[in-house]
Amino acid sequence: MRGAWNGLQALFLKDCPYAYYVHCFAHRLQLALVEAATDEQDVYLFFEKLKVIVKLVGASPKRHSQLKSAAVLEIATKLADGELETGSGANQTHTLKRPADTRWSSHFGSAFSLIRMYNPACIVLQNVMKDGKTIKIRGIAKGAYLAIRSFEFVFILHLVKSVMEITEVLCQALQQKTQDIVNAMNLVKSTKVLLQELRDTNWVTFFGSVKRFCDEHDIVLPEFSDRYMMGTSRSCQQKDHITIEHHYRVDIFNAVIDFHLAELSNQFTEESMELLMLCSAFSPDENYKSFDIDSLCSLAERFCPEDFTEQEVCVLRSQLQHYKIDVVDNPDFGNMTTVADLCQRLVETGKSNAYNLIYRLIHLVLTLPVSTASAERVFSCMNIVKTVPRNKMGNEFLGDCMVVHTEREIAEKVKCDDIIDDFASLKPRKPCKCCYKAQEMIMIWLLDKLCMVCLHQ
Repeated sequence: MRGAWNGLQALFLKDCPYAYYVHCFAHRLQLALVEAATDEQDVYLFFEKLKVIVKLVGASPKRHSQLKSAAVLEIATKLADGELETGSGANQTHTLKRPADTRWSSHFGSAFSLIRMYNPACIVLQNVMKDGKTIKIRGIAKGAYLAIRSFEFVFILHLVKSVMEITEVLCQALQQKTQDIVNAMNLVKSTKVLLQELRDTNWVTFFGSVKRFCDEHDIVLPEFSDRYMMGTSRSCQQKDHITIEHHYRVDIFNAVIDFHLAELSNQFTEESMELLMLCSAFSPDENYKSFDIDSLCSLAERFCPEDFTEQEVCVLRSQLQHYKIDVVDNPDFGNMTTVADLCQRLVETGKSNAYNLIYRLIHLVLTLPVSTASAERVFSCMNIVKTVPRNKMGNEFLGDCMVVHTEREIAEKVKCDDIIDDFASLKPRKPCKCCYKAQEMIMIWLLDKLCMVCLHQ
């Protein structure tokens, strides 16, 4: 997409030379988190084992049934012992999620689901060890069972869950269809603070949760004061005289968090951060605390040179001075937190006409660093809409189908009976190409809804 010669960026720049390219923040965050999670060798091996476990447990409907049955039995036992509380929507059975680099938040979901379904997963692996069709499958299941029952696997499982739990809020915020720039920047800062706190002060709390999990599931804890032995534990293979506690706390716990902090700091380029800082000057949060006329004029001059002439920049500065007295200091424009709310309030009060250049700049602020997570999903869905049997689909028809698919929240509100009634109310005439096109669009939309229903089921 970012290719300077043949990618989507080149096509945009051909029609709009002043367009500013902002790579998908959610995609960049996911790549950074995956890189940070797998940079350490032990964590990389953990994810390889996790993929094998999830694949084995979910390889067939029979194993899915065994997993759910084991989960139901475990819930019933805990309810009888008083360990769980009953309630509407509580104690639902779930399945395991597979971690995938291209699926945002999948690593957190995979770690969280395995912790929740740990005992049922172990039961399924034991069943595969006994009843597997081939020796190979039984052997893989035995290796997976030995891995899932080890302290190192459980420790890294909880570490991944704790780290990804902190970054999950930021990841979800960056995937929103309408993204608030200022809040996203604040979430980046708060995510770094929470990760640093986890590293510096929460080791005891974290290890306590790991120890309770091991005691609950009869997992043997190593003696943390003993020497950590690598390889076959021969003296010639040991590089350093370190304890087991040092290995888990420094070499794994601190190393993973430090790499996450470094990746979060590096994922935003200086130019992108500067753009976000300038855009944040429009934020109405905290009574327009970030409002700055010089920053907004610089935003128009540097990043929107084709949208504002030199004369308009001068007029923009004058409008901002009036805007500060008329809007910023106006109590009627208080109690807002996002730039989108501010834009809507300007339209409602009619001030968008009086401050037309400011209104234009606000539109650019809302669309320039676009929430490209939606665009990423649209490109992924193109393979669903334009399949091999539809290889003759033209660009216009493809665009119409993609609009219906992308805006499916609006399309779902349209009832099929209403569409049929509209066609029935038309005057009888010979069908044209437009009619056939409309009918095909309706069929695609219905098939799309049917696919969504099947996926949910």
